Amino acid sequence: MNRATGKNLLIIEDDKDITELLRVNLTKDGYRVVSAPSGEEGIDLARSQSPDLILLDLMLPGADGLEVCRTLKSDEKTINIPIIMLTAKSEDIDVVTGLEVGADDYITKPFSPKVVVARIRNVMRRFKPPIDDNSKIDISGISIDRGRHEVLAGKKKVDLTPTEFGILVCLAKRPGWVFSRTQIVDAVRGDETIITDRAVDVQIAGLRKKLGKLGELIDTVRGVGYRFKVNQ
Repeated sequence: MNRATGKNLLIIEDDKDITELLRVNLTKDGYRVVSAPSGEEGIDLARSQSPDLILLDLMLPGADGLEVCRTLKSDEKTINIPIIMLTAKSEDIDVVTGLEVGADDYITKPFSPKVVVARIRNVMRRFKPPIDDNSKIDISGISIDRGRHEVLAGKKKVDLTPTEFGILVCLAKRPGWVFSRTQIVDAVRGDETIITDRAVDVQIAGLRKKLGKLGELIDTVRGVGYRFKVNQ
């Protein structure tokens, strides 16, 4: 039985062989797949078809993957579409840059199709609304609606990436508790994701900035990790 029936994926990749490899394996797993060979075409397809997830190559002709990601994450129509970046570059700075512009995960080439499918499932799970009755968290001036994937800082709506949202929920559910970077990764992305400490720091910095003054509630505990402080 196909697990992903009804899910639509967009592959933005200029290498035909890689595109076909992904298409065959993802179709077998139940996904409906469309593809674009350039960044510009990928942006157009993302806007017109609203896929459930995008696999985005970093090195593209014309608009590269970083520019495409930045464009999609700044557009109201596409901001909430998860993006997994495919890259032949594995240096920390390349990974961090991708996450900074809004990518939700990354996979380095060469890759196993099974790994790609597993990472897609991990990201998809993060987008499922919770089914418990306690889907709202109100704490220290921040209101988090997990079912609607909405955050208010005071009375101002804050647009967070899925990763930023997951980190905020993780910390806010247990105020005062110190989470290591590894624990944050496990809570937000699943233990199949490989990510650097620096990448977690980048996500925290982006979250603080978007929360404005209330971003000070996310406290750094030197040598350990992060915690959510409660206003006294």
